Amino acid sequence: QVQLVESGGGLVQAGGSLRLSCAASELTFSSLRMGWFRQAPGKEREFVAAISSEGAFSYYADFVKGRFTISRDNAKNTMYLQMNSLKPEDTAVYYCAARYGSMSRDPKNYNYWGQGTQVTVSS
Repeated sequence: QVQLVESGGGLVQAGGSLRLSCAASELTFSSLRMGWFRQAPGKEREFVAAISSEGAFSYYADFVKGRFTISRDNAKNTMYLQMNSLKPEDTAVYYCAARYGSMSRDPKNYNYWGQGTQVTVSS
């Protein structure tokens, strides 16, 4: 069973930055494809970014391109999401997720989820 724990959320002003972390318990972390998703109140969970098992490939939702960067450190069993130029519409609970299959934008394809971390961007 893969356990994921997010951290790094908080309150930030528009234009500011935050870095989220996702620590995994899995010893085969380097075999996992990872993703970040977010869910705002009253909205469905949506894809933010995904990264391949070794970190060589990644892709992003259009609304975060150029502002967010996904990365991972397999030696530390940790994935990151660097968020810059934050906007009030980025306010949501951010979740990390993992799967052993190929990279995916669809949350239904992910088997393991963290508990989420709240990001609030004030205007």
